[in-house]
Amino acid sequence: MNPLETLSSPFGSYSLQRLPLRTKETLRAWDAADEYLLQDLSDEDKTPNDNAKVLIINDQFGALATSLSKYNVTCWGDSYLGEISTIHNYAINNIEINALLVASTNQPSGIFDVVLIKVPKTLALLEQQLITLQHHIDANTTIIAGGMVKNIHNSTTALFKKYIGPTVTSLAKKKARLIHPTYANKSGASSPYPTNYLDETTGLTLSNNANVFSRENLDIGARFMLEQFEKLPSAQNIIDLGCGNGVLGVMAKKTLPECRLTFIDESYMAIDSAKINYIAAINNDLDASFIIADSLTDVTLDKPDLILCNPPFHQHNTVGDHIAWRMISQSYKALKRGGQLWVIGNRQLSYHSKIERLFGNCETIAANKKFVVLAGTKDIPKQKSASDPWSKTKI
Repeated sequence: MNPLETLSSPFGSYSLQRLPLRTKETLRAWDAADEYLLQDLSDEDKTPNDNAKVLIINDQFGALATSLSKYNVTCWGDSYLGEISTIHNYAINNIEINALLVASTNQPSGIFDVVLIKVPKTLALLEQQLITLQHHIDANTTIIAGGMVKNIHNSTTALFKKYIGPTVTSLAKKKARLIHPTYANKSGASSPYPTNYLDETTGLTLSNNANVFSRENLDIGARFMLEQFEKLPSAQNIIDLGCGNGVLGVMAKKTLPECRLTFIDESYMAIDSAKINYIAAINNDLDASFIIADSLTDVTLDKPDLILCNPPFHQHNTVGDHIAWRMISQSYKALKRGGQLWVIGNRQLSYHSKIERLFGNCETIAANKKFVVLAGTKDIPKQKSASDPWSKTKI
C-alpha cells in the first residue's frame, strides 16, 4: 500500500496519503501549490489567530485542512473523495475530525477570516464558487488562491477581478503560482449555473451543474455509446457508474423501461444533475437511486446485471487509467453471474486488455476511428472472437 509521506510547513509536519490507496503510489497527497499557500499564509500579516474561521475550497486530499487543523476549518468542494481523504488524513495524524465538510451543492455558513482556494481544473466551477463566496467574505478576509502555473490563465484571474476585486499574481515557485484578490464588495452577481441544452439526438434537455463534464453539449464518447443502446442486453438492475449528468442511465431507462437505475458519482454536482435530468425525462424518481460515492467502494446494492461506465482518464490534473481500472475491477466484483459491464473509451486506452484480464472475455460492441465500446460478461467461459478486431490488439 502507498506509504505515508510527510508534508512540512510553518504550521507543522503531517503524515499524508493520497486516496484511493494503491500499491506503488508515485504521487503525493499534495502539490507545490499547497506548499506555497501554506507558506504565504504564514507571513506575519496573514497568520490567523487561534479562533479564526478558515474556509478551504477544493482541498483535493485534505493536505490543507490537516495542516490547519488547529483552526476552525470548513472544507467546501465538489469531491466526495476529497472529503473522505480529509477524514483519512486527520485519522492518520490522530486528529479529531473537527473540520466541517460542506458539499458544493450547499453553502458554507457565515463570514470567514481566511479563505484558501485550490484553483480547480474547471473554470465554470471556479466561477460558481466565487459567486457564492461573495456572501462569505468582507474587507477583513484574507483570500489566497493557488494552483500550478499550467492551470492559471488570464481567464482565471479575470474571474477573481470580476467577482472579488483587484487581483495580482505571485511569482512562480516550483511551477506553482498564487493569486491575491482584494475584497471590493462585489456581492450581487447571479449564478449562470446550472446550464441547459437540448440534445437533438436523444431529445433530452439536459441540466448541467458547473462541474459536470461536457457541460455545454453531449460529449462524443457518450454519444457513440448511446448509438449502441439498441444492443443493450435485457437487464432489471442497472448502474450508471461515474454517471456525470446521467445521460447514459436516462437513455437506458428509455430503452429498458422496466429496469431499476442506480446513479453513482463522486461529484455532488454530477449526482444533483443526474437526478434533475432523470426526473425531467422519466417523471419519476421512485425507481432510481442517486448515490454519492467513491466508485463502488462501500456501496451496498443488489447485484446488478448491467453496469454502464464512461470512466474518467484523469484524477484532478493527473492523467492516468488507474481510476478506470478501479471502476472495472469493482464492477466485476459487483455484477451478478452473467451480468455485463459496458465501457466506452478512447481506442488508445488499454480497457480491452483490462476487461479481458478480469472477465476472461471482452466483446467489442462497436468501434470507430476514436472510440470503442466494450463489454465484459462475468463468469462465462473465456473466449475470443476471430472477428473481433481488438482480440489480438492492445488498444
